[in-house]
Amino acid sequence: MCTFFVSKNMQLPLAIKNRPRFTAAIIILIALAILTYLALPKKLFTNPTCTVITDTNGELLAATIANDGQYRFPETDSLPTKFKECIVMFEDKHFYHHIGVNPFSIARATTQNIRAKRIVSGGSTITMQTIRLWRKDKARTVKEKLIEIFYALRLECSYSKNEILNLYASHAPFGGNVVGLSAASWRYFQRQPNELSWAESAALAVLPNAPALVFPGKNQEIFRAKRDRLLSKLLAAQRIDSLTYNLALQEPLPGEPMPLPQTATHLLTRAITDGYEGKMVRTTIDRSLQERATEIVNRHGRELAGNSINNAAVLVCEVATGRVIAYVGNTNPHGTDNGNQVDIIRAPRSTGSILKPLLYASMLTEGMLLPHTLVADIPTQIGGYTPKNYAPTYDGAVPASNALSRSLNVPSVRMLQQYGVERFHVKLKHLGLTTLSQPANHYGLSLILGGAEATLWDLTGIYASLARWVNRFNELESRYAPSDLRPPHYLQQQKITSSSPTIEHVALDAASIYFTFDAMKEVSRPDELSGWKYFISSRSIAWKTGTSYGHRDAWAVGVNPTHVVAVWAGNASGEGRPDLTGVSAAAPILFDVFGLLPPSPWFQMPIDDMQQVPVCRLSGHRASEFCEPVDTVFIPTAGLNTSACPYHTLIHLNRTGTHRVTDQCVSPSQMQHASWFVLPPAMEWFYKSKNPHYRPLPPYLDGCKPTEGRNSIAILYPRTNNAVINVPVDLDGKLGYVVLEAAHSRPEATLYWHLNDTYLGSTTRFHKLSTQPPKGKHTLTVVDDEGETVSVRFVVE
Repeated sequence: MCTFFVSKNMQLPLAIKNRPRFTAAIIILIALAILTYLALPKKLFTNPTCTVITDTNGELLAATIANDGQYRFPETDSLPTKFKECIVMFEDKHFYHHIGVNPFSIARATTQNIRAKRIVSGGSTITMQTIRLWRKDKARTVKEKLIEIFYALRLECSYSKNEILNLYASHAPFGGNVVGLSAASWRYFQRQPNELSWAESAALAVLPNAPALVFPGKNQEIFRAKRDRLLSKLLAAQRIDSLTYNLALQEPLPGEPMPLPQTATHLLTRAITDGYEGKMVRTTIDRSLQERATEIVNRHGRELAGNSINNAAVLVCEVATGRVIAYVGNTNPHGTDNGNQVDIIRAPRSTGSILKPLLYASMLTEGMLLPHTLVADIPTQIGGYTPKNYAPTYDGAVPASNALSRSLNVPSVRMLQQYGVERFHVKLKHLGLTTLSQPANHYGLSLILGGAEATLWDLTGIYASLARWVNRFNELESRYAPSDLRPPHYLQQQKITSSSPTIEHVALDAASIYFTFDAMKEVSRPDELSGWKYFISSRSIAWKTGTSYGHRDAWAVGVNPTHVVAVWAGNASGEGRPDLTGVSAAAPILFDVFGLLPPSPWFQMPIDDMQQVPVCRLSGHRASEFCEPVDTVFIPTAGLNTSACPYHTLIHLNRTGTHRVTDQCVSPSQMQHASWFVLPPAMEWFYKSKNPHYRPLPPYLDGCKPTEGRNSIAILYPRTNNAVINVPVDLDGKLGYVVLEAAHSRPEATLYWHLNDTYLGSTTRFHKLSTQPPKGKHTLTVVDDEGETVSVRFVVE
C-alpha cells in the first residue's frame, strides 16, 4: 500500500503570505489523492465467469461457459509455483522489484520502436498488462500507455504482488475463447494448474504474450521455440536442473482445446439454481466414485431402454457427515429426447412402498407393536378404499417384520389405519419429507402406498439421519443429538451446527430404527444379480424397494452404518411401463453401486434402549400365561406398553383330545386342558393355507356347544358395514356381477347366503358367490349349518 507522510523535522513557514492559494493547493492535493484512490473500483474485473464445480480434492467435475461465450473460470487466490516462475521469467523478470512500472523496460521499448519506426515492444510490466486487460485492450498509443502507467502505480498501492499476479493469470488470454490459467490448464491438459509439469507451465506462460500467433494446434514451430527459450532461461536462472530441462524439451505441445469434463452436470445445474452462478464451488463429491456410479447408471440405462425406460438416478451419501459423494441426476445428461436433462434427484415422484419402513419404525417407537407382531393380511375394505397386495394372495396374518421385508400392501394399510394418517403425516414432515404440500386427509390411507411424492434427496437425508441416530446412540451414552436429523449437503465448506444431546429421541428411537433396519436386511434380493452369494457373504445392507401405481416409478434405497444409496428408475415424462418395478429396475443399480463402496460391519445394538422379555413365538406379542412356545428376546423399551398375546387361549378337551367340551356336559375331572393358538375366522382362513402347522380348533362334542362363544364365520367381501361397492356396467347397460366372499373356521361347513330377504344359494369349502345386486342399499346375511348367523350392510353404486 502507498503511504503519504510528513516528517517531524519539516517546518511550515511562520507566515504564509498567500493563505488562499495555499488552501486551494491543499484542497487540490486532497482531491487528487481521493480521485487517485477512487480511480480503481473495489472489484477490478467484473467480466462474467463460468460456474465451476470441483470434487472434494479440487478436481474439475463440470463447468459452464461464461455468459459472454468465454471459458473464464472465477479468479484464483493462488498460483502454482511452476507457473509463477514461468510467467515472471517470461513476462517481467523484475516483477518483484518495481513499483508497477519499469523505467528501463520502457526506455528499451521506446528505443526499439523508434528504430523499427513502428510499435514492436510495449515495455509493459505484468502490473501494466493487468491494467490493460482491465481496460479491455485500449489502442496502443502514448496516451494510453501513460494512463496504464498511472493505473499500474495505483494498483500497486492496493494489491500485493501475489494478488496482482493472480489477477493477471485469471484474466489473461490463452487462445481462442480460453481465458485464465485454470480454464487453460483444463482445456489443454485436462488437469489442475498445480499438476502441470515444467514444460506444460512454460507452454501456457508464453500464450498470453501472443495468443493469436501461437494458438495451440497452429504455428507449432514458433510455439515450440518460445516455450523452449523460456525453459532455457529457467535453466540459466537455476530454477530447474539440466535433467528437468532435457525432459521438458521432449514433452509435446498442447493441441486443440479439449472439452471440459462433464462428470456431474445435474449437480452443476443445481449449484446455479442454489445461487452459485459464476462461482467456483468445491463440492463433497468423490470424482472416482462419481465416474463409476455414472457408468453403472448409463449401463443399466441402456438395458432399461429396451423396455422404453429412459431415465435413472443415483445419490450416494456418507452417514456420519451427510456429505454427498456421488450425484448422478439422470442417464445420458446430454440427451434431449427423453428428459435426460431433468435432475431426477430433486424431482418429486410417487413414493410407492418406500415409506413403509418409516411407519414400521414409528409404530415400534410408539409401543404399538413389537418387531414380529402378527398383523392381518386379509381382504380389506376401508370406506371406499380397497388395498391389494402386489401378488393377488393373502397370508391371513404375517409378522410385521415380514410384512415390511415382503412389502405387503394390505398389512401396511391396516397398520397405518391403526397408527393414524394425521400422525404419520406429521412424523414424515418432522423427519424431513418436504414434498407433503397437502393436508393429511388429502392423502388418506394411500399415503403408505404411493399417494404422496418424495425426492431422492429427501429420502437419502431421512435414511442417513436414522442411521446416524443408531450409530451415535452408544457414542452419546444413550442420548440423541437433534442435529443428527438433517438433509444431505454437497458443499465442501458447509458447516454442521451440533446440538446438545438429549435423553428424549427426536422422532424415532434407536432400538426401533435398529429393528427396522434388521427387517429390511431380510428383503429377498433380485435373482438376476450375478455374484450375489459373494456379495451377501461380505456385506449387510438394509434396503427397501418401491413401485408406484401404474409402474411409473421404481425406487430402491439401501443403508448400512457408513453409507446410504438411493436409486430411482422410470421415465421423467411419467409414462408407466409394465415391467418397471423397484426390484427389477432400481435394485440392481443399488447393489452395483454398493459394490463400489467399502464393506461395513452391521449396526451395534442400542442395548440401553431395549428390554429382554418373553415373547410368544407364534404371535410375536408379549407372552401371555397361555403362550407356548415362548422366546426371551430383545424388544424396544417402548414395546413394554404393548398388550399380551390375544391369540393363545386355554381350551378344554375330552379325554381323547378330539373334541372340545364344557362343564355342562363333562365333569372337569374327565377333561384335559390345552393352550391353543386361535386366529379370528378371516385371518385363520388364509393363514392355515400358508402355515401347515396351524391347528384349527377341534369341534365341540355333541351337546356341549355353548350358547355364546367365538364367531366361526367372517364375511370377507363386503368387509365392513355401509361399504360402497362400485359395480361395473356391461355394454347392454345392465349392472355387472359382484363376487361375495366369506370364510369359516370349519373347512367342511356349509354356508347359506341371503341378500335382503332373498335366498341366493349355498357354498361348501370355498365360500364365494356371484350375484347382481341392483343399485341401492342391501343387507347380506350368511348362516352356517349349525345356525350361526352374521350380516353386513352395503351400498351399490
